[in-house]
Amino acid sequence: MNSDWDVIVVGAGAAGLMAAIFAARQAVDGQFSRVLLLDGQTKIGAKILVAGGGRCNVTNEFVAATRFHNESDEAGTAQKHPHKTFVGRVLRAFSVEATHRFFSDAGVELKLEETGKYFPVSNSARTVLSALLEEVENSGAVLKTDCRVTGIRHEKNWQIHTSQDAFSAPALIICTGGLALPKSGSDGAGYQFARQFGHAIVATTPALSPLLAHPPRHADLSGITLHARLTLRVEKQSLTRYDGSFLFTHVGYSGPLALNISRHFARTKKAKIYLNLLPEVEENVNSRWWHELVNGNAKKTLVRALAMFLPERVAVMIAREAQVDGQKPLGKLSGEEARRVQNALCDLPLPVSDVAPYYKAEATAGGVALNEIEPATMMSKLQPGLFFAGEVCDVDGWLGGYNFQWAWSSGAVAGRSAARFALRSS
Repeated sequence: MNSDWDVIVVGAGAAGLMAAIFAARQAVDGQFSRVLLLDGQTKIGAKILVAGGGRCNVTNEFVAATRFHNESDEAGTAQKHPHKTFVGRVLRAFSVEATHRFFSDAGVELKLEETGKYFPVSNSARTVLSALLEEVENSGAVLKTDCRVTGIRHEKNWQIHTSQDAFSAPALIICTGGLALPKSGSDGAGYQFARQFGHAIVATTPALSPLLAHPPRHADLSGITLHARLTLRVEKQSLTRYDGSFLFTHVGYSGPLALNISRHFARTKKAKIYLNLLPEVEENVNSRWWHELVNGNAKKTLVRALAMFLPERVAVMIAREAQVDGQKPLGKLSGEEARRVQNALCDLPLPVSDVAPYYKAEATAGGVALNEIEPATMMSKLQPGLFFAGEVCDVDGWLGGYNFQWAWSSGAVAGRSAARFALRSS
């Protein structure tokens, strides 16, 4: 068994690459740790390469703990003191500013777009992956690909059995991801390793995944994008809502708005999603807005009037959903008809039946319970020398670079901490 390692990192995705780099860079009393990075894939970085339409959305201008979700943090803390949550602590330990410095030093210049997203100036995800791989090599960490971990034991050190060889080290970092995009190698193996050493796994569901409608009631609107609001409710209670870009598809709904709300729908029983096509119109002025529309366009047909601010096909859909003749003059609508049209515009129940499965999802909700991990180090509270980082943890963020920021931050914290643990225990 090869025991010439201080830290072994399992999984060479975004978090694993970062963990290996920072573990290898960490020194204690002038001594640097020997780091081995293992991945079961022949070619690594699949998620990085497909992210952001092949451009890789590295991070976001508006990263905050409130834009991440988990179900095992301290109850109520996220809303009252977001900076004190598990995620908040990790983000402060390796911030967005630190991410910018890291990539700048690695030769990757980032540009800010109007959406608040940061992309490489090259507009190529390959730039990001190549820089990370170069930093792994420069750090002295050793990467072994096509090397699948088949078993883990803990005696004096961590004994890692793989498809190639067996290795040992005093510190082990699990960065195996979740279940999203399984073709990248994400198969949930990290959950099994965590369970093996006593960790609870918060039930997983797809996150950042398209919404499906069976049957697809609005398939005739496929390809239309609108600025809108989605609200998730159970009976009359609103649980969450998002504003943003919304896309009709031939099988349901997508776009940032649908993707962000998907994890909540997947995890909430009896939940329903409502579409508001006029999010800029406040509820208390809705009636005034409608009266102004009618007064200024009384002779126009309902569809023609709605088509002044909506695509015509959407205007036809609204009339259909409201069960009102779209060719009827706006000024001739009865009070009941006007009410139904307003409801269809601002509170239309969408026939969502499910979220798309993991192969369509960009992230996984659920994972290793955070209350069993120390946020200052990402080390297990149950098993000294065992660390976690990235998507394997019960953390998922909004669309727009948040999940990559979690990977960079948690990976850096875990890497540094694992190296310190290993070097001080040797």
